[in-house]
Amino acid sequence: MASRSVNKVILVGRLGRDAETKFTPGGTAVTKFSVATSRRWKDKQSGEWKEETDWTNITLWQAENLANYLTKGKQVYVEGRIHTRSYDDKDGKKVYATEVVADDVILLGGPGDSGGGGGRGGDEYSQQPVSMPRSAQGGGARPAAAPQDDYGQGITDDDVPF
Repeated sequence: MASRSVNKVILVGRLGRDAETKFTPGGTAVTKFSVATSRRWKDKQSGEWKEETDWTNITLWQAENLANYLTKGKQVYVEGRIHTRSYDDKDGKKVYATEVVADDVILLGGPGDSGGGGGRGGDEYSQQPVSMPRSAQGGGARPAAAPQDDYGQGITDDDVPF
């Protein structure tokens, strides 16, 4: 019997920095950004509310036009898969990097939010999200592996958009 597995990630969070687009030697666009997702819970012992924020690195292939809209603080919906890659750093040490390779990225938010362009009226849901689904990005083969760059977090409390 054949085994079956699923590798699917859905995130809704805020961008921690502006997206950066670079190009492979073959001319394929690679856009990278980080997304902050938070959860809150009430501590059973102290009764205090606690919050935890996780940062996820996102890689988006063949979407150079979307990078202009992916700016720090914007709320986004990201759908993709988890990918872990490894490379040798300048000292010869093996480094592992885990990221989400995005299939779909949609800017969220309504009027007055930092997530979409200006509003058109008072209805919170009147604004259409900006997106770049994989099906609209044209054909072309997806590269087998991500570029061998280490995009370190380097994030401080000043970078948190909320």
